[in-house]
Amino acid sequence: MNLGDRFVRLVKSNVNQALGAMEDPEKVLEQAVADMQRDLTKVRQAYAEVSASSKRAEEQSKLAQGEADKWYQRAQLALEKGEEELAREALGRRSQQLELVDNLRGQVEGNAGSLTSLYDSMKELEAKMAEAKAKKDQIIARARTAKAATKVNDMLSGIGDGSSMAAFDKMAEKVDKLEAEAEVSKQLAASSSSGIGSGSSLDAQFKALERGGVDDELEKMKRNILPQSGVDDELAQMKALMEAEKDGEKK
Repeated sequence: MNLGDRFVRLVKSNVNQALGAMEDPEKVLEQAVADMQRDLTKVRQAYAEVSASSKRAEEQSKLAQGEADKWYQRAQLALEKGEEELAREALGRRSQQLELVDNLRGQVEGNAGSLTSLYDSMKELEAKMAEAKAKKDQIIARARTAKAATKVNDMLSGIGDGSSMAAFDKMAEKVDKLEAEAEVSKQLAASSSSGIGSGSSLDAQFKALERGGVDDELEKMKRNILPQSGVDDELAQMKALMEAEKDGEKK
């Protein structure tokens, strides 16, 4: 393994370790949405409690105002009857109820401010919840895609490393060698099969050619050894005439 391959493997190892150490985005986002949902539930509960408390305070304020009015009427009746001390007592009770009315109304007014704040917070959280859920789905999809891409890239890089490609090259070279040996074997087999059927005739043809060459050479030698000329022909003719004359005399 060369220095470049070692560096690539080292970087990949460090990246994988870093990714493993990181929190799972899907789990983190799911937990974040769950926390927001829990906060929204608390705000809604608080809004409901404050709203209910405000309604009770308002009802109690109305009751206290009614009691104050009743004690005022009793004070008037006591004065009409000449019962000044009793009237004073009635006015004291009326004062207590009016004080209660003021406290309850202050509570209602204070609750109104709290209700407005809680309502705004609740609506804001609801909007953020909807946005968070939409982003959560998108980010989770991206995280899953990134993880899948990382796995595929790791697989591809593993397939394309030097040792794997060397194995492929070695096998391809071996197959080329086997194919070449098969082609040579095929040619040898074809040559052997053709020689078996026509070997004898081929030998005969060459022998005939060889014999023809010998005969030609012999004929040439004869011509050189026994040359023919005009004198020889004339001598032969004279011998023939002489033989003819002898035959005539005998007759």
